[in-house]
Amino acid sequence: MERTHYCGKLRKTHVGQKVCLFGWVWHWRDHGGVIFIDLRDRTGGAQLVFNPEKNAELHRRSHDLRSEYVIAIEGTVAARTPETVNPTLPTGEIEVIVEKLDLLNKAETPPFPIEDFIDVGEEVRLQYRYIDLRRPEMLKRIKIRHQAYQIVRNFLGGEDFLEVETPMLAKSTPEGARDYLVPSRVHRHHFYALPQSPQLFKQLLMVAGLDRYFQIVKCFRDEDLRADRQPEFTQIDIEMSFPTTNIFFDIMERMLAALWKEIKGYDVPLPLKRLPYSEAMERFGCDRPDTRFGLELCHVSDIVVDSEFGVFKDIVAKGGMISGLNLKGCARYSRKEIDDLAKFAGEFGARGMAWMKVTEKGLESNIVKYFPEGVQARLREKMEAEPGDLLVFIADTERRIVYDVLSRIRLHIAAREKLIPKDQWDFLWVVDFPLFDKDENGRPTPSHHPFTSPVVEDLPLLESDPFKVRSQAYDMILNGYEIGGGSVRIHDPAVQSRVFRAIGIGDEEAKDRFGFLLEAFKYGAPPHGGIAFGFDRIAMLLTDTANIRDVIAFPKTQRATSLMDGSPSTVKEEQLRELHVKLR
Repeated sequence: MERTHYCGKLRKTHVGQKVCLFGWVWHWRDHGGVIFIDLRDRTGGAQLVFNPEKNAELHRRSHDLRSEYVIAIEGTVAARTPETVNPTLPTGEIEVIVEKLDLLNKAETPPFPIEDFIDVGEEVRLQYRYIDLRRPEMLKRIKIRHQAYQIVRNFLGGEDFLEVETPMLAKSTPEGARDYLVPSRVHRHHFYALPQSPQLFKQLLMVAGLDRYFQIVKCFRDEDLRADRQPEFTQIDIEMSFPTTNIFFDIMERMLAALWKEIKGYDVPLPLKRLPYSEAMERFGCDRPDTRFGLELCHVSDIVVDSEFGVFKDIVAKGGMISGLNLKGCARYSRKEIDDLAKFAGEFGARGMAWMKVTEKGLESNIVKYFPEGVQARLREKMEAEPGDLLVFIADTERRIVYDVLSRIRLHIAAREKLIPKDQWDFLWVVDFPLFDKDENGRPTPSHHPFTSPVVEDLPLLESDPFKVRSQAYDMILNGYEIGGGSVRIHDPAVQSRVFRAIGIGDEEAKDRFGFLLEAFKYGAPPHGGIAFGFDRIAMLLTDTANIRDVIAFPKTQRATSLMDGSPSTVKEEQLRELHVKLR
């Protein structure tokens, strides 16, 4: 037999045609002697009919078929009778009267049903991933990922970007996470690194004059994992010479708009909002804010310093911060619920959570007695408090803790109170990041990577006040997820040397680590910049799942293991000897 059609593509227009279908037995039903079997392939299912009055032998053989047997059939497409039409199925108006059957392979009973919304642990699904991928919802996600891949490739090709492959085996360079190292058999005691990103190579492509580059590429980072992170991941890597921010942002915005229009039917309003990093932190407590709802931070250090509450006064005196949230309508929370919220805050570093309920009589809590009437009135006014609201406060000498805890409380309450609208997509750029963060010793360390260009106006501060220098970096945020990040790069060797010195990298170390890039910059490097979008995360959002493993065909667990093939695994001693590697 030779396949003529896919199961899920048969329609009423095929009635009367002879067809040959291949696939897996899905559902088996006996309706008063007539056997109905749903045959499934990657496109969906079609109903097969085995009628004893038309072919007794085929009818007898159909009794031997079981779930997930692989079969081929020939038959004639027929219209279902009106009372048996299933309007919920694309193939619900037709059925196939089977005239020939070939059993291609038997199957053991699967460890879980090939159905959507199954109640089975993720570990079992990952162990039998090849079975999990048969389920319609998983197939749909893989198809959407494929569709997104094609949309991006076609769009960027249409914008004159060239797709260029960069090496998988390269020199280990410091890029913010641990490298996966590959020992060389030929060059004893030497190692390649799997790329954390093609960062240096795409900059070299700009030096080479390719002008516009892209690649949908595998990258590798040996870092702590979480639900939306994998040790090997895919990114849309893009670089462009002679960019202006407006031109570059316009292209990236139109690419994302094309994705959401073609896959979700959603018109992304362009141009996208741009939010300075400092404003994102002040309003939302994080640099990837979910802006689909309000519940913004309110900074009250200037007010509570006039109270008699010693904890707050002491923190203000030490240069710390007191900020809060107005949880609208949440004064109904019981004391236990408030205590649970305080425990939640403590999980992320808060040393306590103060609170006040807003009633018709005023503010109520065990600390209100320390706040004079005038201070209470100023708090209510600034926090726009009304009866029925719950005010919560976090105080700390470290601003990052205040920001982080309140950001998490904000998201926690938004989910609990159902404040997040469904089917809404809030894209925005976060811009003007600081060029440097502080390391554990208070010294400058790159906020992104050491090739990010400072804002030109801030260059005089590089040596005198480096933490005030802004970078020409930008992140693309969607509904609280960072889906992309990039920057304008340094192309002037003198500026690059100044940045290296600011982070403690001298000329010799820079030459050792990045010599090939610095050497290239001597031969006419154009101004250039780019971005890397997290393709897995984009696919995750396009398919309405919160788990990045759902859109990767063969993902790793949160411990970076594969339950299906057992990797990572030990290797034979002779393999190690060839690589000049000895285990201790």
